[in-house]
Amino acid sequence: MLADIEEQYDKLYRYCYFKLHNAHLAEDITQEAFLRLFESSRLKDIDKPLAFLYTVARNLCIDEFRRKKPESFSSVFPQNMPADSDENQMLDSVLVQMALDELTDREREMVLLKVVNEVPVEDIGKIFGISRFAVYREVKKILKKLERRLSYE
Repeated sequence: MLADIEEQYDKLYRYCYFKLHNAHLAEDITQEAFLRLFESSRLKDIDKPLAFLYTVARNLCIDEFRRKKPESFSSVFPQNMPADSDENQMLDSVLVQMALDELTDREREMVLLKVVNEVPVEDIGKIFGISRFAVYREVKKILKKLERRLSYE
């Protein structure tokens, strides 16, 4: 079980970086989340360690966000593309950025967890405190919203 969780380190780091836009803070919070999991006296009682990790990381990110407001979401995407980039790639990047900017923080977080980090729906439900069916509905709605926005351009 723990070996599977250790494989999630990069995904949890990416999640923290997405929330904070700071590599050092993301690394610190990722390590802190794993430390809290491993130091938990009731580790064997945790039935969903992945949900536990993301919940701890999410709460730590929220705490950090309250201390210092992070850069805008659009700073995740490079502002100046390399000179040898294809014009279509640049246009696609701008369109994706614009579509993602129209999503709420919660919607972007759900897309990151489900699509990018491939976190199981049941674990996402535990993180957000909703049923797995609600997660399915929300993610489907968000992806349709993105699809409409991207096909409209």
